[in-house]
Amino acid sequence: MSDLSANRVSRMGDGVSRKKKMATEDLIFTIINTTFLVLFAIVTLYPVLNTLAISFNDGNDAVRGGIHLWPRIWTLRNYDEVIFQRDGIRIGAKITVLRTVIGTITSLAANALLSFILSRKKFLFKSGLSLFWVITMYASGGMIPTLILFRYLHLTSSFWVYVIPGMVSAFNVMVMRTYMAGIPDSLEEAAQLEGAGYMRIFWSIVTPLCKPVYATIALFVAVYHWNSWFDAMLYNRFDPQYTTLQYELRKLLDSVSASTGGQVAGTSLTSSAVNTITPVTVRAAATIATMAPIIALYPFLQRYFVTGLTIGGVKE
Repeated sequence: MSDLSANRVSRMGDGVSRKKKMATEDLIFTIINTTFLVLFAIVTLYPVLNTLAISFNDGNDAVRGGIHLWPRIWTLRNYDEVIFQRDGIRIGAKITVLRTVIGTITSLAANALLSFILSRKKFLFKSGLSLFWVITMYASGGMIPTLILFRYLHLTSSFWVYVIPGMVSAFNVMVMRTYMAGIPDSLEEAAQLEGAGYMRIFWSIVTPLCKPVYATIALFVAVYHWNSWFDAMLYNRFDPQYTTLQYELRKLLDSVSASTGGQVAGTSLTSSAVNTITPVTVRAAATIATMAPIIALYPFLQRYFVTGLTIGGVKE
């Protein structure tokens, strides 16, 4: 009996020591992991916070340098010069908001419908169409033929050149098709037994289950429309009523880079701003004005990025 008791006590002691060792290893891993993530967050956020601080700082003072996370001399003149003193930026902001909203909605609807069609097993031409769209991801007609085509279609010098050509994206269709193909067939079969048609299945069954991929694609499309400037320069360069925010900010940044003193690309700053605004602060304010809307939009879509909503819905 004494030997059994000794062995039992020995095993209990070994178990306690292993638990202590595991607890120590977990603590070390947690410390290292937390330290790494904190350093990574600092490295990632510092350029943004530094640009934000410069954008709110007096221009002449910012030229001295030494601004890190907090402005030395607060001012809103930089944003006043970038946003409120320029008609082109106000018009461009309106056009950009419109193209972002309309372009995202139309693109999401078109890509979702095409993806639903290609994800149906009974659709005869899904392999051929999928191959056709994949080829378009690697080959295109080129810039000049595209410009000629858009002119022939009367899309240039119009707002719709921003929306119609980008309604369908081969990459987005492939991503959404793959996600929809993972939805259990039993859901569709059960709906068909109840007399539901394909549009009813798409709207009432597929769409609610595809919220994560819809949110992801919507964010991709919205960021594309918000940041796009090249199409405005290429197709609507001589039509200021169709300019975009990014194109106007790009012209402003180019003019600021070439400016000296209080002059910005052939236009003089207001007399009250000439001693407080410099290219450094205007560039920082333009950068923050570009980033802010997308940064504000992301938290509302981030919660949909979790997949696996269909797990447990149907047991095959």
